[in-house]
Amino acid sequence: MWRVLIAATAASLMAAPMSAAIAEYPEKPVNFIVPWPPGDLEDVLTRMIAEDFQATYDVPAAVVNKPGGGGGPFPGAIEVANAPADGYTIGSFVIGIPVLGHKIGIPELQPEKFDPLGIFLTYPFVLAASGDAPFSTMEELAAHAKENDLALGHFGAPLPPTRVSLAYAKNAGFEWGSEAAFDMLDCNTLASGDADVINTTLQLVLPCIDDIKILASVTDEPVREGVPTMGELDPALGIALWNGLFVAKDTPDDVREKIIAVAKETVMSERAQQLAKDTGALVYWQDAESAAARIVEDSETFAEISAILE
Repeated sequence: MWRVLIAATAASLMAAPMSAAIAEYPEKPVNFIVPWPPGDLEDVLTRMIAEDFQATYDVPAAVVNKPGGGGGPFPGAIEVANAPADGYTIGSFVIGIPVLGHKIGIPELQPEKFDPLGIFLTYPFVLAASGDAPFSTMEELAAHAKENDLALGHFGAPLPPTRVSLAYAKNAGFEWGSEAAFDMLDCNTLASGDADVINTTLQLVLPCIDDIKILASVTDEPVREGVPTMGELDPALGIALWNGLFVAKDTPDDVREKIIAVAKETVMSERAQQLAKDTGALVYWQDAESAAARIVEDSETFAEISAILE
């Protein structure tokens, strides 16, 4: 009998630390991986979430920027996909990672590799030109491009905003004279003449907003009065650019809930909502279930856009 009691006691002692370890998440540093350079809205908001995570759970939480080119291979996203399913590696991804990653020869980014925790940002992606450009609307751009070569600057040929820009040109009956991917697309890109039109986020051109022309936005809603969305110009191109948090597929539910609780509170905070007002972005929380449905819907829309370009 005493042997049975000893065995049972030993088993309970062995199980107790394991249960405690699970309940104590997080008990070591947590990394939020952003697969882009620092400075844009998804990076700024992810840093807010990491700061609040650290304050809430009293463990180090850092944002790690791992850019790898707009057309892939997205090393930061691959790191999240290959990370242990324990919640210590969290991805902050734009739409292109879950919608396109697995379609452009990156097997590590198959959809079954990770799950969305939620979407927290829809940010105004715009087509912008210098203030002295000989066109002020997309229609005028199309007419000008039929007689002149225009260079398009973008973050990567496979990404949704770029595909939208290329599809618009095809449907409008013109071709871009050239197009190239840049690590950064901001006021300097236009000022230097490296591109005639850039496809970038409004955040990156805010410093020179009064000196440039915003021609259209790749968003659900207009970003400025008098500036149409690409979906308004061409219904087939109606897609918006968002960013969400992702974890490896088998991450436990209780771990997900702890991450979600902080992220949701952060993005609805006064400082995050002020950032939204200052930049024209939409900052909110869309839960995991509806985020997953949104990914499916956007994948279908993107397939239609790709069909235009075939």
